[in-house]
Amino acid sequence: MTDGREYDAVVVGGGPNGLSAAIVLARAGLSVVVLEAREEVGGGCRSAELTEPGFIHDICAAIHPMGVVSPLFRTLPLEEFGLEWAYPELAVAHPFGDGTAAVLRPSLEETARGLGEDARSYTKLLEPFVDRSDDVFQDILRPIRFPRHPILMARFGIRALWSAESLIGRRFEGREARALFAGCASHSFVPLDFAGTASYGLALMLAAHAIDWPAAVGGSGRIVEAMAAYLGQLGGEIRTDREVRSMADIPPSRAVLFDLTPRQVLGIAGEELPGRYRRGLERYRYGPGVFKIDWALDGPIPWRAEACMRAGTVHVGGPYEAVAESEAASWGGRHPERPFVLVAQQSMFDATRAPEGRHTGWAYCHVPQGSEVDMTEAMEAQIERFAPGFRDRILARHTRTAVELEAYNANMIGGDIGGGANTLRQFLARPVARLDPYATPNERLFLCSSATPPGGGVHGMCGFHAARSALRRGFGRKDAGEDVEACESLNSRG
Repeated sequence: MTDGREYDAVVVGGGPNGLSAAIVLARAGLSVVVLEAREEVGGGCRSAELTEPGFIHDICAAIHPMGVVSPLFRTLPLEEFGLEWAYPELAVAHPFGDGTAAVLRPSLEETARGLGEDARSYTKLLEPFVDRSDDVFQDILRPIRFPRHPILMARFGIRALWSAESLIGRRFEGREARALFAGCASHSFVPLDFAGTASYGLALMLAAHAIDWPAAVGGSGRIVEAMAAYLGQLGGEIRTDREVRSMADIPPSRAVLFDLTPRQVLGIAGEELPGRYRRGLERYRYGPGVFKIDWALDGPIPWRAEACMRAGTVHVGGPYEAVAESEAASWGGRHPERPFVLVAQQSMFDATRAPEGRHTGWAYCHVPQGSEVDMTEAMEAQIERFAPGFRDRILARHTRTAVELEAYNANMIGGDIGGGANTLRQFLARPVARLDPYATPNERLFLCSSATPPGGGVHGMCGFHAARSALRRGFGRKDAGEDVEACESLNSRG
């Protein structure tokens, strides 16, 4: 039920993209309200004491390179509302069974030196983009358009369209570089022989060299807390515990923006959309799910490879071939016996996450869509291979299957935390093939979730572009254009 008040815009869903859309619209002078089904905003960007008192765990998103390079976030005064970033010494470590590890460092040169025979090839691959990383991220964190920096992006695009398998085979000979790139490319959630998976490896490695892979001090929830506070200062409203099941649950407004995936949009507003567009949303494909574990630990994970003790993220999977096998299994509907496990150890560089002398552990592995299988044993056995004695340090654990993740957050269909399958076809036409992917054929309705470009990640750019789309349709003041355009200008680093 609604309370009768009319707004310029209503945003359904209070994740980072929904809050970003609301902020952009409020900055343009519109009256905005965000409706969030749960008791707090955040979506996949929340934190809580999941195991024991004093242990702060990130419920979903944990490490945020894209949050720091986001063209929108860099224009928002989130630090004034309490957001701080914590940076690890090393972005990523990828251990091997012999006690060594490949390492992704903030320095391109130092990373290359650690890759032995592939040092020159790695440098040649990334160096053209490191000094112009701001320009690269400005172009890739937007819809498919003619790039602002065409020559630079042509060079990037030629590499990005390859499969990770092809790029690794053509560029790298040694175990370290092959595994390191495979681990980063596996954030795509699709098999490494799929076209376009190289883009994930390139973007995440570039982010490490541009700004490292940081975490929010005190938990990922601090990001959305700062966004919500800033929105309030702008005059925007947030209403929690307001589940929207139909259009009748939405207050009167000139525009509605959905921070929801296509399946939920169809359930709420399907009758408001023409048949062809509706069928396009029905064909939208979701990716593999994840099985998630959080640990309270009585000490740091006892990695055999010393570099892992200094890394914010550890990719646990061994050589390239083993990582590729695990990713192909989850896509193909099988549960990998030795899963590729993504581990974040925020308490190693953020002392607010655990009591003194104690630590947190955060990890997930990819599983088939809608999996109900408990992967605790397989994941802990995998970590134990590279960190003997790990199990002895576990004080408590909290787990969620893919199905339980969807029950917690309806946007995570079948446990898909990325908002949809990252196939090349769907990446180029997300969620359906339209010149403006945020605007529906209904002049009043817009999509702003990670089911729109540029896809998953805590960066707010899906919400930013959706808000711009609404403003272009005439839902803002005549003088709002300058304020909106300003959001696209990157602030200088400092």
